[in-house]
Amino acid sequence: MSGHSKWATTKHKKAIIDSRRAKSFAKLIKNIEVAAKMGGADLSGNPTLVDAVQKAKKTSVPNDNIDRAIKRGAGLTGESIDYTTIMYEGYGPNGVALLIECLTDNKNRAAAEVRTLMTRNGGTMADPGSVAYNFARKGVIVVPKSDGLTEDDVLGAVLDVGAEEVTDEGETFEVITEASDMVATRTALQEAGIDYDSADAAFVPSLKVEIDADTARKVFRLIDALEDSDDVQNIYSNFDLSPEVQAELEAE
Repeated sequence: MSGHSKWATTKHKKAIIDSRRAKSFAKLIKNIEVAAKMGGADLSGNPTLVDAVQKAKKTSVPNDNIDRAIKRGAGLTGESIDYTTIMYEGYGPNGVALLIECLTDNKNRAAAEVRTLMTRNGGTMADPGSVAYNFARKGVIVVPKSDGLTEDDVLGAVLDVGAEEVTDEGETFEVITEASDMVATRTALQEAGIDYDSADAAFVPSLKVEIDADTARKVFRLIDALEDSDDVQNIYSNFDLSPEVQAELEAE
């Protein structure tokens, strides 16, 4: 997840394009709908929905859109929400591993689009299981850096509730937990008065591969193309960037 976080941080430095923001909103709304469908509209009894709503609010999705998504997902409007999660595996430039998670109402469309985008942008599809074994499902909580907040502060707040590690990702701290410990960990952060940006179940690589700036540019181009697909919900990778490479990319 480290590589993905650094890619997101680097991209965040750029001007936000309206169309990109709209697609981001749509994907966050889809997350809320699925969480509400699975666990109901009551936030107090649906921690997955709490996290989906928190992430949407942090990304400035309007409250009206969030409320409508909760009602749609929970079946309170009479609309039918029917999404399927599919995971595709592949390799980017220089063998960078990719897991591409789709949330779609049309599996054939999603499969064709992912395959086309991979081929056109220097990626190749892989057989099921050939990439996934390098990743483990974990809880990933992103904590923004604030005045005076240290890595030790974050670690101290989460150490007793099952957090596995805390890493410094530049503008944020990233807390890694077992997926089953994520809710307890974010609760511990809140009780310690530490704000968090997002809490997600994600696929974290067991081994990261450091890449140079040229490879990074190609990988980012592929990830950006995939993210433009309405069906692609999340992308996980095993690349890592040295501080020098990250600085070079951010200077462009």
